[in-house]
Amino acid sequence: MTAKPKLLKNISMRAIAPSVVTLMAFCLGITSIRFALAGQWEMAIAAIFLAGIFDGLDGTVARLLKSTSRFGAELDSLSDIVSFGVSPAVVLYLWTLQSLDKLGWAIALVYAAGMALRLARFNAHIDEDDEPKKKMGFLTGVPAPMGAGLLAMPMLVDFILMTDFAQSSPYIVAVYVVFVTLLMVSSLPTPSLKGLKIAKDAFIPTMLFIVVLIGTLFVYPWPALFAIGVIYYAFLPVCIVKYRKIVKARNS
Repeated sequence: MTAKPKLLKNISMRAIAPSVVTLMAFCLGITSIRFALAGQWEMAIAAIFLAGIFDGLDGTVARLLKSTSRFGAELDSLSDIVSFGVSPAVVLYLWTLQSLDKLGWAIALVYAAGMALRLARFNAHIDEDDEPKKKMGFLTGVPAPMGAGLLAMPMLVDFILMTDFAQSSPYIVAVYVVFVTLLMVSSLPTPSLKGLKIAKDAFIPTMLFIVVLIGTLFVYPWPALFAIGVIYYAFLPVCIVKYRKIVKARNS
């Protein structure tokens, strides 16, 4: 007696929605390269930052719809390596690093490879809830979207000042790219939105600051994005000091 073939189960739109958001981030990352090839630098950077927004939304959408899956996690990582690894590297290479010829390309490869290594490490520990820094409310190294955002800061300087100072300084940019790459692959404790806690007295001022920041993003996007990068850099030493204090307290 032959067994009856199993019928394929239908997949609901609720399960597909998070992956659609992830693919939007992926498409925006690829589109940034298209803008860079056309010399539309501001559009190229805007596409990468929009990809970061969609990347932040896909996990939220998945949790709200209760449709998290291993497939979604893998697709998210593949999208990240393109949107925040390959695309920023190509954009920055076309913008200024290509003037360094082979060295410029090598620097771009270092960043892209660093992003791949960072994401591979993240995937390797994705199911480890007892990962020390995660339990203390920190991330390990600079996350992919923020890494791409920090990488774009030299371009933001030129956008804000309406000059080509950073673009005409490829060696400085090259050193900066290596610095950002080291931050991504490092084991430094870095800020995590889940780990950030706000005192009750600071709730209203914090919300007001966020509203002002969002409003500035619409009116003066480049200065606002540059300010976010500066604030993130300022938080790095704070996180390191706080992490060491927590470790010291637990070991004492």
